[in-house]
Amino acid sequence: MATKKKAKAEGAPIDAGLSNLDFSKILADTSVIIDGRISEKYADGKTEVLIPNAVIQELEHQANTGRAVGREGLIELEKLQNMHKEGKIKLLFVGETLSEKDIKGAHSGRVDEIIRNLARENSAILVTSDKTQASVARVYDLPCVLFEPVTPEAKKELAIEKFFDSATMSVHLKEGVEPYAKKGRPGDWKMVQVRPEPLSKEEMKGIVDELVEETQRERGLIEIDRRGCTVIQLGLYRIVITKFPFSEVTEITIVRPIKTLDLSDYPLSDKLKKRLEKRAEGILVVGPPGAGKSTFAQALAEFYAAMGKTVKTMERPRDLQVSKTITQYGPLDGSMRNTGDILLLVRPDYTIYDEIRKGDDFLIFEDLRLAGVGMVGVIHATAPIDAIQRFVGKVELGVIPQVVDTLLYIKSGQVGTVYTLNMAVKVPTGMTEQDLARPVVEVKDFESGDLEYEIYTYGEQVVVIPVKQVSQDQNAHFERISEDLFERIRGYSPDAKIEAHGKSVSVYVPEYDMSKVIGKGGQTVTGIEREFGVSINVMPSVGKGPDSSSSPVHGMGKNINIDAGKHNAGKYMKVFAGSEYVTTAAVNKHGEISIKRKGKAGKRMLSALSSGKKVRVEEAV
Repeated sequence: MATKKKAKAEGAPIDAGLSNLDFSKILADTSVIIDGRISEKYADGKTEVLIPNAVIQELEHQANTGRAVGREGLIELEKLQNMHKEGKIKLLFVGETLSEKDIKGAHSGRVDEIIRNLARENSAILVTSDKTQASVARVYDLPCVLFEPVTPEAKKELAIEKFFDSATMSVHLKEGVEPYAKKGRPGDWKMVQVRPEPLSKEEMKGIVDELVEETQRERGLIEIDRRGCTVIQLGLYRIVITKFPFSEVTEITIVRPIKTLDLSDYPLSDKLKKRLEKRAEGILVVGPPGAGKSTFAQALAEFYAAMGKTVKTMERPRDLQVSKTITQYGPLDGSMRNTGDILLLVRPDYTIYDEIRKGDDFLIFEDLRLAGVGMVGVIHATAPIDAIQRFVGKVELGVIPQVVDTLLYIKSGQVGTVYTLNMAVKVPTGMTEQDLARPVVEVKDFESGDLEYEIYTYGEQVVVIPVKQVSQDQNAHFERISEDLFERIRGYSPDAKIEAHGKSVSVYVPEYDMSKVIGKGGQTVTGIEREFGVSINVMPSVGKGPDSSSSPVHGMGKNINIDAGKHNAGKYMKVFAGSEYVTTAAVNKHGEISIKRKGKAGKRMLSALSSGKKVRVEEAV
């Protein structure tokens, strides 16, 4: 018979009043079944162990929904049944089965309530590893034994650890397949067979059972537990276990960081270090899987912590290897949005948001950043611009540069491309009309300052345009059309001199050919512009070059420019074509009068010029 003295020696506190009860009869709740304490503590052949049918039903439900703890609990019950047959314990199942409503209310304490009632009805000592269950039992003056969580005195070597060496990044185990390991470093690794013998079903089951057991002993955390899939963070190891029906057989993937780096270990320019220290507050760490993104994010977290900043992390699962001064948060009630709400109250200086993938992740990142929290987001992407494109459509275009100001692309464990983002109102590259100006997000190479991409709205679409490619395409386009364009213009004026600068073309025409090139009402030059997709600036010349001319008209692109002399700058001048009055306009600081070609005055000027009329100006009285 168990005694009060024995129970104390086992570290299980006994409430006052237990000495008057028959301690040979105990009732186990779900928690103590899962952690294996009954088979461990009560194999004396004298203890009668009562198992509520509600516990069996709850464990069955958990196992059927793919939760590893349910399976572990059923394994413990099988062990207890074998011990009963061997005479080591007396096993008895009590109580009614649960209704569907009770099962759904398990998380709210309904099953625990049924268990407590059964303990009272059977005059049994309630045995639990759940502190809350024990506290409620004391409230009802119900005799209860609480087993505190066991912390191993020495770290036990896990079965998975025999597959690792100092160069191993990850281990891949699958039932019926030889174990493999990824060895090397980010960007420079190879898959190596660890042993020639395939893994048996029994061996895989033993590994899974050990991992779940070690997690329950508070060496780790079950981050995700769904039907057919369990994700565990056990010390340095991130473990993903998949089972049927999610995978056709059991598979285990174990990932471990092989090295922890400081920011000083990365060859960053002084310019970039200064930006990270002083200016960058919306940072994206981007790269393909296995490139070393998380390692760099860890280094960045420690860098900010060393500066005296308050740093937190948001992770799913929590596998960043950071110092104890940095608090690691997971999903609160299964939601990162809830975690973000708490961080808005905590207000850290910097938050490391690991694995931004889903739509909500981008909105949470935006919300925290606009609230003034410095954000470092880790995103999977094969190219740097891909990460920015993933924000498009989820975050308003005009807000993106406020949310993300610096992007670092990690390749082979090193920082490669670095981009900065800013907003400008401009005519996008490749467009010429000034009335096409719009807000444009500029993506620039941080080190060189070169413009790499432009992001803007075009119609109802948001487009991401590689600027260098646009320029190359334009140059190739003009190389193809220049010969035909020059031939067309020289068909109107054989002595014309033509200079092309991208989409802008300057044509120097002798005065006697001006009317031919311009055409009636400007129809000829306008038609050529439309045909070749260029802007033509027609200017008078003497002979074959862009020399001075007796005509004051010296430019005819979108505007007709008339030389009035710099000494007349600021004055109003009248413009005549022959004897015909055209308009009165101010002279700019360059001594020119500009008349819009497509305006009423411009059309009158074009008509006059096409008729060969001379243009003159005189001061308005």
